[in-house]
Amino acid sequence: MTGRPVESRPMLSVKQELLAALAGELEKLSPGAGARAAFENPKVAAHGDFACTAAMQLAKPLQQNPRALGEQLKAALEATPAFGQWVQAIEIAGPGFLNIRLKPAAKQQIVSEVLAQGARFGFQGDRGEKVLVEFVSANPTGPLHVGHGRQAAIGDAISNLYATQGWRVHREFYYNDAGVQIDTLTKSTQLRAKGFKPGDACWPTDADNPLAKNFYNGDYIADIAQAFLNKETVKADDREFSANGDVEDYDNIRQFAVAYLRNEQDKDLQAFNLKFDQYYLESSLYANGHVDATVQRLVANGKTYEQDGALWLKSTDYGDDKDRVMRKQDGTYTYFVPDVAYHIQKWQRGFAKVVNIQGTDHHGTIARVRAGLQAAQVGIPQGYPDYVLHTMVRVVKNGEEVKISKRAGSYVTLRDLIEWTSKDAVRFFLLSRKPDTEYTFDVDLAVAQNNDNPVYYVQYAHARICSVLRGWRESYDVAELRDVDLAALDGPQAQALMLLLAKYPEMLTAAAQGNAPHDVTFYLRDLAAAYHSYYDAERILVDDERVKRARLALVAATAQVLHNGLAVLGVSAPARM
Repeated sequence: MTGRPVESRPMLSVKQELLAALAGELEKLSPGAGARAAFENPKVAAHGDFACTAAMQLAKPLQQNPRALGEQLKAALEATPAFGQWVQAIEIAGPGFLNIRLKPAAKQQIVSEVLAQGARFGFQGDRGEKVLVEFVSANPTGPLHVGHGRQAAIGDAISNLYATQGWRVHREFYYNDAGVQIDTLTKSTQLRAKGFKPGDACWPTDADNPLAKNFYNGDYIADIAQAFLNKETVKADDREFSANGDVEDYDNIRQFAVAYLRNEQDKDLQAFNLKFDQYYLESSLYANGHVDATVQRLVANGKTYEQDGALWLKSTDYGDDKDRVMRKQDGTYTYFVPDVAYHIQKWQRGFAKVVNIQGTDHHGTIARVRAGLQAAQVGIPQGYPDYVLHTMVRVVKNGEEVKISKRAGSYVTLRDLIEWTSKDAVRFFLLSRKPDTEYTFDVDLAVAQNNDNPVYYVQYAHARICSVLRGWRESYDVAELRDVDLAALDGPQAQALMLLLAKYPEMLTAAAQGNAPHDVTFYLRDLAAAYHSYYDAERILVDDERVKRARLALVAATAQVLHNGLAVLGVSAPARM
């Protein structure tokens, strides 16, 4: 090729033009079929850039041979202006597949589009809607473990995905600063402050206390107790408290221990480069009367009944496998009741869309919370809120599973993992599988500087491009490459790379709709591989100025998309490695 088309279009616009043309021809064949116009990605890249299965789908209702119908559709599409301008060839395969090959000029438009939009490439316009993503939500009873880390990575990445789609995102951390677990934390701290330790005669055991399994034995409890005796002041993102050092002042110990551990959790979150917009206390739901109001509403709506001295919710009316106790015989509420009150508050705060990131051990609460929200009859739609459930994480180091942390006593903490590897490795690794699949975090792989380490592989691709750009000019400005002649980008590796760049926005949209940040990690690995293949196939800093600038524009666009995708994951894009 010697030049660009007289009239250029952004690559994404080109695809929309082709889809519109396809829709028009399908509508002529069968009224209503145009609304289902779609392109698929060929399973084998060599078969083309887009695939269309419409002929096979319409053959039966139209009572026609699918391949003959495919030939008819092929001829009709080739006659349209859009296909004439942007499509190099349409090929019939098998029983009626249409394999579509784009002209190089159609793919080249994406380079200018990426460079023009920069960090905003892939973003959609403001849709004027809010979404609340609740995640981590760990009670302040100990350091954050690696399961919390997986939840933090997933929640933050999903928040970032929604932001790319024009949502106004609110990150929320919900926790309980009262109740049985906090009571056990306080007792553990008080015993430590009095000079006792696990194993002493006064320390509860399973034999004499059914709650003893919840007593906290990690070294961090001794640290809290010592800080309390020192009358220290601790400050967290959402609270500040000063200890009085009185080992008999139970409430002072409780408030100090909660503030101390919130401060520790904040350090974990800061190491993870994560900030929340709001910390919401379960105790506030009681203090503000929201729990009582919720129970009264359920009773008034006729959705409860008394039996065996307890108050029950008719949750089977809403698909639960059995009715659930709301208020126990001792007058206290079961844990899902404040959850219902909390979600009513989310709805009333204007969050029509809510996503909760929780461990798979919370699976049983979904039906009862949703049942309570429907029974409350406050206008909340069925299926509210959305849930993303994740499994726990196994940690392997030096080929052996690690289960014990000195800091926590019985589990590996998030900060352990970050200190052993890096924030980037932890985030990328914990996002590299579907949330509900088991995951083993290999510490040795996370620090390896080779292509087997996925985060290193992706970051190295970005750093390698930055090195090439510095080879062009030490203080380069990609703005100079936005309007260069791209006609030289007609080789197979270059075209494959450009086609993959063009898929980035639709990948983000699908990942956001599916709450699937792992899709971003898959895409980035594919993009890094496509870049490495291109780099191996074509020298970039050639003597021909026109060819050199075209190739520089392509790799600069690739670096931008790698940077953007890593930013969605909360991972850095280093310029040097």
